[in-house]
Amino acid sequence: QVQLVESGGGLVQTGGSLRLSCAASGRTFSSYAMGWFRQAPGKEREFVACITVGGYTTYYADSVKGRFTISRDNAKNTVYLQMTSLQPEDTALYYCAARKAIPTRHPNDYNSWGQGTQVTVSS
Repeated sequence: QVQLVESGGGLVQTGGSLRLSCAASGRTFSSYAMGWFRQAPGKEREFVACITVGGYTTYYADSVKGRFTISRDNAKNTVYLQMTSLQPEDTALYYCAARKAIPTRHPNDYNSWGQGTQVTVSS
């Protein structure tokens, strides 16, 4: 398993942007598919975006498509989530997660998780 640490969260106004980072430990990062998920208070954890091991294919939740971009730098053992046009409904604790092989939209498929970084969008 890899150890994951998220950063980059914060408070932003509606329409603003943030870039989240997720740094992974270990030398096998490039063999892990990566995902971003979020959880708002009182709600279940939901899929945001995921990316294949090589970074060539990405998938997004409909709610963030066109506004968020997931990317990775395997040389830096880091995956990113660029978020633009943020809305109050994007407020949540954002987690990155890792799993071997192909990425999926289901949080239960991932076996390594970070501690989360809070994103708050004010109206």
